Amino acid sequence: MRPAPKWVLVIAAAGYLFLHLPVLVLVVFSFNASRYSVSWTGFTLDWYRALADRADLWRGLRTSLIVGTISTVAAACFGTLLAMGLARGRFRGRRSMEGLLTLPLVTPEVVTGISLLLLFVLAGIQLGLTTITIAHIAFNISFVAVVVRARLAGMDRSLEEAALILGADELTAFRTVTLPALWPGIAAGALLAFIMSFDDYVITSLVAGPGSSTLPVMVYGMARRNVEPTINAISTIILLGTSVLIYLVDRLLRTRPAR
Repeated sequence: MRPAPKWVLVIAAAGYLFLHLPVLVLVVFSFNASRYSVSWTGFTLDWYRALADRADLWRGLRTSLIVGTISTVAAACFGTLLAMGLARGRFRGRRSMEGLLTLPLVTPEVVTGISLLLLFVLAGIQLGLTTITIAHIAFNISFVAVVVRARLAGMDRSLEEAALILGADELTAFRTVTLPALWPGIAAGALLAFIMSFDDYVITSLVAGPGSSTLPVMVYGMARRNVEPTINAISTIILLGTSVLIYLVDRLLRTRPAR
């Protein structure tokens, strides 16, 4: 393979610098001793230590983890079944259903949030932790289904057919052959769903009730009042955790399909 021209590498490096420079500044200033993020006055870990005393942030983190875990498990189950139905089913309108699957991925979050809010109001469901969880499940199902659908496209169905020929019923073949082969795709979709749930602000802010704010909603509220140094610290931690999850998703998606 021919090496890329130097001018291509320079443009790529400039593009990456442009994209990530604000993030790097945020991380650096999370260790700034100044209470005002306008100039560097020295290195400190005080803002990370101060997070231990922020009961409101810990409460928001707890809410985010609860919503993220429940919505991820539910979306992984429903998304996997939906992907299986679209990949293996033969019914009228399947193409249209596959198109509708991507609709939540391209719909603006504010539109999704307002539509869910109207649905909850019409159904008489009180806004709170339940509505946040339902909303996150709703938009996460598509992410899981798309990832699992791609995994199914690369699977060799002869393994399942061999299991059926050897006497296994459909449920046993699914449990012992299909599910293990799909596991990297399911895990990758679940991790992606957790990332989307944990980082979501727009939809959550529209369907959250009093006392049920997630961590991103609380951080945004803090930033509107005053850019505290602890905001840089908690944002850096969120960035680090999200980056680790994205790396795991990438590694799982690179796993070769079972043959």
